[in-house]
Amino acid sequence: MLSQLLKPIKAVFKSELQKFIHKDFHELVQRMTVIDTFLFLIVHFVDKLGVWHKLPVILGLLYLAIRRHLHQEYNLINVGRTPVGVRSNPVDFPYRTADGKYNDPFNEAVGARGSFFGRNIQAIEQSNKLLSPNPMVVATKLLARRKLIDTGKQFNMIAASWIQFMIHDWIDHLEDTKQVELVAPREVASECPLKSFKFFKTKQVPTGFFQNKTGSINVRTPWWEGSVLYGSNAETLGKVRTYEDGKLKIADDGLLLHDHDGVAISGDVRNSWAGVSTLQALFIKEHNAVCDALKKENPDLEDEDLYRHARLVTSAVIAKVHTIDWTVELLKTDTLLAGMRGNWYGLLGKKFKDTFGHVGGAILGGLVGLKKPDNHGVPYSLTEEFASVYRMHSLLPDDFHCRDVSVEPDHNKSPPLIETVPMGNMIGLKGEQASKEMGFTALLVSMGHQSSGALELWNYPVWLRDLIAHDMDGKDRPDHVDLAALEIYRDRERKVARYNDFRRGLFLIPISKWEDLTDDKEAIEVLRDVYDDDVEKLDILVGLMAEKKIKGFAISETAFVIFLLMASRRLEADKFFTSHFNEETYTKKGLEWVNSTESLKDVIERHEPEISKKWMNSSSAFSVWDSPPNTPNPIPIYLRLPR
Repeated sequence: MLSQLLKPIKAVFKSELQKFIHKDFHELVQRMTVIDTFLFLIVHFVDKLGVWHKLPVILGLLYLAIRRHLHQEYNLINVGRTPVGVRSNPVDFPYRTADGKYNDPFNEAVGARGSFFGRNIQAIEQSNKLLSPNPMVVATKLLARRKLIDTGKQFNMIAASWIQFMIHDWIDHLEDTKQVELVAPREVASECPLKSFKFFKTKQVPTGFFQNKTGSINVRTPWWEGSVLYGSNAETLGKVRTYEDGKLKIADDGLLLHDHDGVAISGDVRNSWAGVSTLQALFIKEHNAVCDALKKENPDLEDEDLYRHARLVTSAVIAKVHTIDWTVELLKTDTLLAGMRGNWYGLLGKKFKDTFGHVGGAILGGLVGLKKPDNHGVPYSLTEEFASVYRMHSLLPDDFHCRDVSVEPDHNKSPPLIETVPMGNMIGLKGEQASKEMGFTALLVSMGHQSSGALELWNYPVWLRDLIAHDMDGKDRPDHVDLAALEIYRDRERKVARYNDFRRGLFLIPISKWEDLTDDKEAIEVLRDVYDDDVEKLDILVGLMAEKKIKGFAISETAFVIFLLMASRRLEADKFFTSHFNEETYTKKGLEWVNSTESLKDVIERHEPEISKKWMNSSSAFSVWDSPPNTPNPIPIYLRLPR
């Protein structure tokens, strides 16, 4: 009765509020609760001023917490039917399975290999706009690198490799057996490395749902569980294990083993390069070291138990490094330093959590160690939009700078350059051979001392526009592809919203003119030409590269909002980071291992102490190694003002 009486009051209230809200969000607000409407108003007001990243750290965190809550309520969309009523007893599966099943006790198939990609924004049908404008025109006029733009000292080639290392852990789309051909229009044909190319469509599978009738299948496991090392099925897992003391296979030289065709033996080697292989080798060493430590602590543990515990520990170390080290370097601000550490440790911090355990829910105690996983009422998956914002191939340079590690370093621990290798020789089978010739130490040190490319217009590597793609088994395909053009096509094909609709879907104010996107006059002129001066046609990838960056951010704010939602979701929806993040599941030694690891630098020092001591000057292994270490800041982080 009371709710019926309040309905007209709420309607009047929301009608009045619309005067202060961008017209594109009026319908959204009508669907919100009164509390969420109030929270949206706070976020929207701050967005209009464009100041959230300029606020004191504690207020910036409050803004991000409110925004994340809204996205958890309105931007998690399930795609595809999953088995109903199929429950599992967590006691039966206190370990990560080969195919990702049985993580969610209420639904065994959630997060499994072969599950659907979810969505953060409703699909937008573009089947009649797949070539509007032509992807090869977009790639040539707006993406193709003219001259390398790098990230300075902020991000190195280990950081660039790391995100590919993670993608190989999380996502890969099932392809159709039908091929599509893209042909370069006459206006750009002379500038295209390939005049045409063929590729397999993304397979669209019926979902059984009314709204999203078809969806894409993820052939990797979307949980944060190290499938880049272990694979996403039992067959691959069998190939990488030694079946002795729980360990994984690795060559005597500290790099990956290879089969008789020269293909690397690891969890996922499709469309890879030497940088990713080096990280796989490093974390195989980590897994094997965990096995040794657990065996020493618990001599009675058998091979299978050692493997299962070591996988849990190694996967958690990877997740922690990504959360409080890699992401902090990517989004180099005090607000995000506090926010990412808050995701892991909570506002009470590491010392408190180490002493008293998890106290006070997600905000005070962090997402890791929650009493139970939280999927916000939507089965866990990674999303199409997540895949789109992780298109970061512009991080790759044109050449790999091989350093001489046989000499003494200079004053800032920088080794001399001895060879410049075209990046085309560092990918696939060629890259595996080059790795063997260089050796693990030279590879890692060289990557550490080389800046990555920047995520900007006109900075997409041209060598990726004539690329040999791989089959699922890591073997070369006969058809070369123009990856820049293909990525434009893929977003359209997968019904990912174009830039303005993407922003609207994330409650970000859309652009009304090109000047809202960028101050670069040449870019504005080319954007107008390519997109017929219609901002609504702008592709999401181009928009992310063109967008003005927040100071300290290596990515756009639009991409960051997806990160804000999905980085939290990867932790809080996983029982092995929440209810099962304990000594019983990980073992006492295993949990200590995770809790004492704070960075990739810690991992490197554990296995190759001389590398860090001799060649790394920086505080983080993800920033260029000859850069000075971070200056200590005596001001408590929550009391800081933006630099």
